[in-house]
Order: sequence, then structure tokens, then C-alpha cells
Amino acid sequence: MTNELKALLEAAKSVKMTPKQQEEQRRSFAYGNTKIENERITRETINVEAKLLKEING
Repeated sequence: MTNELKALLEAAKSVKMTPKQQEEQRRSFAYGNTKIENERITRETINVEAKLLKEING
């Protein structure tokens, strides 16, 4: 591992994401993983389901 990469990883440890950024990351992760298994999945599919889950779970 290069020193530059070590420095970047260390800096990343102190990053605090906002709730909005966390939600965007969660949706991006869900999209990326489901798209591999099902080509019909779209970002809109993920957004619709995320909104439904939020309504159900509060």
C-alpha cells in the first residue's frame, strides 16, 4: 500500500456523512448489487422501494 493511499484511508476515517448522503450511499449500494442479478432493476425502482420502506418503517 502506498503512502498516498494510506493517507487517503486515514483521512476517510474522519469524514462524517449527512443523513442525506448516507441514504444516497445506501440506494447506490442497493442498485449496484441488485442490478448484477436482475437487468430490469433501475435507479427509479430502487427509489420507489426506498420510499415505500421509509413509509412502512417510519
